[in-house]
Amino acid sequence: MYQVLLTYNLDAFALAEVPALPGCITEGDTMDEVMANLKDAIEGWLDVANSRVASIFTPLYPS
Repeated sequence: MYQVLLTYNLDAFALAEVPALPGCITEGDTMDEVMANLKDAIEGWLDVANSRVASIFTPLYPS
C-alpha cells in the first residue's frame, strides 16, 4: 500500500502522485479514471524497477 497525493481542480481535473515511487504521476478527468490510471502507473513503475534490478544481477558474460 502506498501513500497517494491527490490534487483536484475545480475544472474537474485530478492528479495523483505516489511520493514513494519517484516519477509515478498520473491524471484523469474523473476520480474513477484517476484511480484506474494510478493502478496502471504503479504496476508499470514496479515492472520497470524490477527489470532494472534483475539486469544488475544478470552476468554480462554468462559461463
